[in-house]
Amino acid sequence: MTQTAPVIRVRDLVTHYGDTEILHGIDLTVHTGEVMVIMGGSGSGKSTLLRHLLGLEEATSGSIEILGEDITRLSADAMYSLRKRIGVSFQGGALFNSMTVAENTEFPLREHTELDAQTIRIMSRIKLELVNLSGKGHLYPAELSGGMIKRAALARAVVMDPRLLFFDEPSAGLDPVVAAELDALILQLRDALQITIVLVTHELESAFGIADRITVLDAGHILISDTVDAVRNSESQRVQSLLHRRAGPGMLDGAAYLQRLTQ
Repeated sequence: MTQTAPVIRVRDLVTHYGDTEILHGIDLTVHTGEVMVIMGGSGSGKSTLLRHLLGLEEATSGSIEILGEDITRLSADAMYSLRKRIGVSFQGGALFNSMTVAENTEFPLREHTELDAQTIRIMSRIKLELVNLSGKGHLYPAELSGGMIKRAALARAVVMDPRLLFFDEPSAGLDPVVAAELDALILQLRDALQITIVLVTHELESAFGIADRITVLDAGHILISDTVDAVRNSESQRVQSLLHRRAGPGMLDGAAYLQRLTQ
């Protein structure tokens, strides 16, 4: 991939919860048009990192540049303006249950633009067609399948044509076939809309299938941030343990734990 000006540049990011340091000097770069997948076990810091990238957490030190702006220095008004250029698709969809699919998709345009109602409806309809929900705009979230909820949330996330899209666990709760279809849709949208995607996931197959690069976090440190092949073939025992959900060095397996309890 041709290297262009980075969409995201994180340098020496440190953050604390109380007296506990959670992220330890994180350095991360995401380039224009790529899909960056962030992986790691529970407590690895990936969700904390995502909240920092969205400007929802205040760092102890370090810098976070998003679309050329250091968000650690932005005013509230400037951060509000920047967020209009960013889309977010949350893990559970976060659709408004009292609104139809079409109304959910139109919501960002109604809140953040002065477009007329007809233009908003057209833009919403285009995005629903892109995610294969044409003709479903009249339905409510309670009437949708899990996969349809994810696609409706994706339509809402891209309705303002963002330059950057954040995805939190897109395949969570989906069966393998639906998850694979969603992965393919994400790549289609990346190409069609020319957007950069940062995606947090536990799903190894999904990560290997759609990522340009993968960043693996462990206990607030980056173990590796490289191409899919480099991560897949990493000689780090810890990386392989996390990828394949094996107990790492010093961890008791189930039999050893039971033996300790009965001794």
